[in-house]
Amino acid sequence: MQRRDFIKLGILTTGLSASPLIFALSADPQRPRLLTGISAGDVSYDGAVIWGRTDRPALMQVEVSADESFSTLTKFVGSAALAPNDFNAKTLLNGLLPGRTWYYRVSFDSLEKPGAVSDVWQGQFKTAPMDKRDVRFCWSGDTAGQGFGIDTHRGGMQTYAAILRQQPDFFVHCGDLIYADNPIEATKSLADGSQWTNLQTEGVSKVAETLQEFRERYYYNYLDEHVSVFHRQVATFQQWDDHEVRNNWYPGEILDDKRYKQKSISLLSEYARRAMMECNPIRLNSQDERQIYRKVSYGPHLDLFMLDMRSYRAANNLNRQTKQGPQTAFLGEKQLNWLKQNLSASTATWKIIAADMPIGLKVTDWGTEIAENMANIDGPPLGRELEMAGLLSHIRQGDIQNVHFITADVHYCASHYYDPDKAQFKDFRPFWEFVSGPLHAGTFGPNAFDNTFGPQLVFKGIPEDLQPGAEPSQGYQFFGQMQINGEDGTLTVSHFNRDGKLLWETSLSPA
Repeated sequence: MQRRDFIKLGILTTGLSASPLIFALSADPQRPRLLTGISAGDVSYDGAVIWGRTDRPALMQVEVSADESFSTLTKFVGSAALAPNDFNAKTLLNGLLPGRTWYYRVSFDSLEKPGAVSDVWQGQFKTAPMDKRDVRFCWSGDTAGQGFGIDTHRGGMQTYAAILRQQPDFFVHCGDLIYADNPIEATKSLADGSQWTNLQTEGVSKVAETLQEFRERYYYNYLDEHVSVFHRQVATFQQWDDHEVRNNWYPGEILDDKRYKQKSISLLSEYARRAMMECNPIRLNSQDERQIYRKVSYGPHLDLFMLDMRSYRAANNLNRQTKQGPQTAFLGEKQLNWLKQNLSASTATWKIIAADMPIGLKVTDWGTEIAENMANIDGPPLGRELEMAGLLSHIRQGDIQNVHFITADVHYCASHYYDPDKAQFKDFRPFWEFVSGPLHAGTFGPNAFDNTFGPQLVFKGIPEDLQPGAEPSQGYQFFGQMQINGEDGTLTVSHFNRDGKLLWETSLSPA
């Protein structure tokens, strides 16, 4: 049975179980039903975005309390769930106290029969603190890739449960939230001759080409018990990479892929962007609703800069231009200027840049030298690297302290130290790049380095001879964690596997 079948039957449980229902009303068919799940995200000092979904026109309502018993509460009315957005809805919370755990309850009031109210689902999140205190967050990427969906016989998406056990203040998903271009079939043959058996729905059985097919990918992940529970307990921040649309995509691309009837990436990416915004608790930018990059302030010790390395890039090419121009665009001029200005203005102890792709690892289109990220060949900055060189120079020349990167994309975990003394380009401060993932996908790597910015491998979480595409049940699934000591600002960075085993750790003192 699927989760929605349990909900239909009114089987109610509490705590961290599969069902989020805290109580059910009558089985009146005119009452809305909650579907898929609930989630809190894009938390701020005084609020958050709450997402939910129902089955008919209804108004989203959220009750918020500082205590789990809801002895006192504040009620917020959210957006209307309507057919054009597949009955997804969000509620923006504000006016809450900073640095607190808040409990929330979601319900929907029918617009066709006002007064007919849905069951109630409950979750929690933490608002950002305004004082210096301990902060812990986790990050990773890559969910349901390479055809590895939900195999309940192999424990489902267990990495999410391992992250939840760390009790982070929030979680950053660094891209590949879904794999819209990887159909999830009933079975998948493994290298040892066994079968991976997926929970399957019609909406994920082919590549996504319509708005609804992109939405269905997000809904599918919530069928996993670990994912559903996780999103009710931990606030999230999402950014995208390529598989939210298609592998290695860029704006303006025309597909040569027989699986697709729709060949225009520009159209597919707009469907994908809308589905991502509708199906996640992402706060819309009031000046540009399509904008994904944003800054997150989480107390005096942390500013998090979430990038978008997809929307503004030029076409993928050999990436070896000697001068910056339209063909070398990666972040794009507007986003790059935004990042420089906000880094310069930041007073946070740590400035962490969440990138959806690593800097110095070579990633190319399969079987070619066409660059997918900014890395290319050894030597001075070329092509897309010119943007990064300018950013790194800006950080050094502006005396901006304690800037480091987190990322995912390459499907293994690693720690890289970028050393100007060992680089071809030297106008930058030393910095770290911490790579994690996959959350639940095939494992690959390790990738080769481009020496332009002097990356040094300090740790990697996979063996050199790992068979590419290793299934999640082999255990090579990863997430990273950053913990900041509130008193002295020390940053401790850790890598964990899907069982929650600590693999590597380092502590950095603020400059």
